[in-house]
Amino acid sequence: MSINSDPSKELRLMLAFFGDGDLPKIEEISAAAIPQPYRSLLVHNGHMTETLEKHHGADVDVHPYNIHHNGSMYGRKLDLTVQSSGEVVMTGILLFNLSFVEPVVRDEILAAETPLGRILVEHNVLREVTTETYLKVAAEDPLVARFGLSKPLDAYGRLATIFCNQRPAVDLLEIVRP
Repeated sequence: MSINSDPSKELRLMLAFFGDGDLPKIEEISAAAIPQPYRSLLVHNGHMTETLEKHHGADVDVHPYNIHHNGSMYGRKLDLTVQSSGEVVMTGILLFNLSFVEPVVRDEILAAETPLGRILVEHNVLREVTTETYLKVAAEDPLVARFGLSKPLDAYGRLATIFCNQRPAVDLLEIVRP
């Protein structure tokens, strides 16, 4: 698993895992084209969990709204919310090859109660996050609607891969709140 050079193709593959066919309304953009504060939230090689918690000054909770598990492949569509306010600050998709982690880590991921980044950090899983593609997501896209905004705004996101113990274990679509 790893992100390829065509974001539409990668998203199509990620969504197919859930049986979805509709692609998000996205445009690939450069890191430099992402305005602040979104650039600081997306252009890094860290976990979004840690980045969002630092930015918002509070822990975040995970809220999966669609989970699919097939053999060692596990996927979830999810929102991250700030504990103090309940505000959705990130929405996204993850696909994880669970064969790349120890059973205790796998079981905690499958419980779907803790953000992935926190699980990997707490279990000291050797990891590296790489981002290959940055995205602008149209205001009218259903993924942006997950933020419950009072007026339509474009959002920004990234396609990334998490390597666990030097193996490409997780593909991610992460979109931060406009």
